[in-house]
Amino acid sequence: MLKGYYFLFILFVFTKGDTYGQDSILVFHTLDSARLLPNDTSKVNWLIDKGKSMGHYFDQHKMENPFFQDAIVTAQHLRYFRGLFSVYNELGISKRNKSEYILASDYHEKAVKYAAEAKNDLLLTIALNNTGVDYRRQDKLEKAFGYHFRALQLAEKINDVRNICVAINSIGNIQLSTGKYDDAIVHFNKALQLEHKNENSLGVAINLGNIGYAYQGLGKLDLAIDYYKKSLAVNQQLNNSTGLTICYNSLGAAYKEKKDYAHALEYLNKALIVNSKVEDKVHVAESNLSIGKLWSLQGKHEEARKYIQASISISLLWRFKSMLMDAYKALAADYKASGDFEKSLEFMDKSLLYKDSLLDETSSQALAQTQAIYEVDRKDNQIKLLEHDKQLGELRTKRNVVYIMSLAGFLLMLMVGGFFYIRHRNLETNKHTLQLELRSLRAQMNPHFIFNSLSSIHRFIWSNNQEEASDYLTKFSRLMRMILDNTQYTFISLNKELESLRLYLDLEKLRCNDVFDYIINVAVDINEEEVLIPPMIIQPYVENAIWHGLVHKSGKGLLEINVTLKGRTLTCIVTDNGIGRKKAIEIKEKKGQTHRSMGMKVTEGRIDLIRKINNTKEANVNITDLEDGTGIATGTEVKLILPVEFIF
Repeated sequence: MLKGYYFLFILFVFTKGDTYGQDSILVFHTLDSARLLPNDTSKVNWLIDKGKSMGHYFDQHKMENPFFQDAIVTAQHLRYFRGLFSVYNELGISKRNKSEYILASDYHEKAVKYAAEAKNDLLLTIALNNTGVDYRRQDKLEKAFGYHFRALQLAEKINDVRNICVAINSIGNIQLSTGKYDDAIVHFNKALQLEHKNENSLGVAINLGNIGYAYQGLGKLDLAIDYYKKSLAVNQQLNNSTGLTICYNSLGAAYKEKKDYAHALEYLNKALIVNSKVEDKVHVAESNLSIGKLWSLQGKHEEARKYIQASISISLLWRFKSMLMDAYKALAADYKASGDFEKSLEFMDKSLLYKDSLLDETSSQALAQTQAIYEVDRKDNQIKLLEHDKQLGELRTKRNVVYIMSLAGFLLMLMVGGFFYIRHRNLETNKHTLQLELRSLRAQMNPHFIFNSLSSIHRFIWSNNQEEASDYLTKFSRLMRMILDNTQYTFISLNKELESLRLYLDLEKLRCNDVFDYIINVAVDINEEEVLIPPMIIQPYVENAIWHGLVHKSGKGLLEINVTLKGRTLTCIVTDNGIGRKKAIEIKEKKGQTHRSMGMKVTEGRIDLIRKINNTKEANVNITDLEDGTGIATGTEVKLILPVEFIF
């Protein structure tokens, strides 16, 4: 449908030849480029902007704006309610500017609907105010009041001062039209205060003038004149020719009502001078007619007819039928006042002729606008029906795709589930095997440690007195009980592991005649009772540090153990200031000891199994030789990294 419209438009342009000139070419290229844009909200906004900027072209040539039509189609397809509000709001304003108020109200009511669909209170307020203005121009004051009142309530809710002013001013104008002048003054004063606060000088001028109209309606002419002059002063500051014309005409009418014809004529002549700067010549015709009527009231018929004829000449040139009706009526009244009844009747007939023409024109225009509304609604319904059919087709396609995808997904889930089930079963079997191996290695630690400890007791008893040997045996029995208890479990709390480690270090310190001291540092953020680690995992590295590093050192040795926790990973660093691994190996070789420590070998095996069971690379042991600046060994550092569990 839209492509056909483009074809007709292009045909229309080219059959007209050069009439449209460069504007036609520009519009054609812009329309053509619209087809290249993707159908999204940006395209809708772009079409609305182009429709607004080129609206004068389509108005001039009495054509519907194709940019707006395309925007409606695209926005309805996308269900882009904000875009539909914008395009219908612009169409309504365009029709109102051409005095097509029936069409304007229909478009603005659609704007109200889509602003509500968009759930945007600001847009809804704007649309309600615009619809109210349309109905006020049609003299449907009750409907106009309803729309402006809704707009006022919503604008106050969102605190939108601009639309509050518009609504209040419009309600005041409705009350002015119905003769409720006191109520109108209340509303105009509210709007005036807001416009002052908002520093909107044009709004101030309009409301001052409206208050003047209300006081004139109440017969308080001096107050009316005072407000007209205040409005005039603001319009003079703004250099607003239209505002100045309205103020001069209003002052002329007020002074005329006071029968102060000199002042009335002064202001009407000023209006006539300013009117020459206003593009709309209807104001010039109106000022001439007002001056003519004023002279007629004073019995100066020759002067009156000169100004009335001037009004008629301008109105004939610009086809101001309403003005011609009033001018011929005024001319008939003037001839009647001078006693020339034949001329009076002649001009009254002409006035009635234009009145009939206006009535016919109004009826034709109303019919044309009603037909246009019918056509617009019919097109909208066709578009919606096409979109509905299209959406049904898309839904069917999507439904089929969903069925296929669901089936494929189900089969994939079966495959993946089967794979993970088999993998999980294999992992559980493997884990069970590894745990058995780990239990076996842990069991090997007990006889190894007991053998080493009994050897130490034997040497200690022979080299020390009985009282110290007894003390040593007591501590040893406590340590044995603790180790036998701990090694029943896969994991024990960190505080139990450290307690057994301290007891072990105390025994070794006694046995070695205090050749070393030890320090155990646990990070403050660690709760030792909640953290669980494998038992007897640190002791072999401590034992190695003592017997291969510290006992051979000349001077006091120091063993330091630092424990930290990050997430679920425990780091234990065992540092000694002994002779270092290189010298320890040399000493072992001299003594003919070449076998590797059983405790170290078993512990490394345990760590390897922990790594496999937990499927992590974090479980690890790093041994670093410490040296001073000259390369001399200053000890050894063992960094033990373990995954941990928590009680809670």
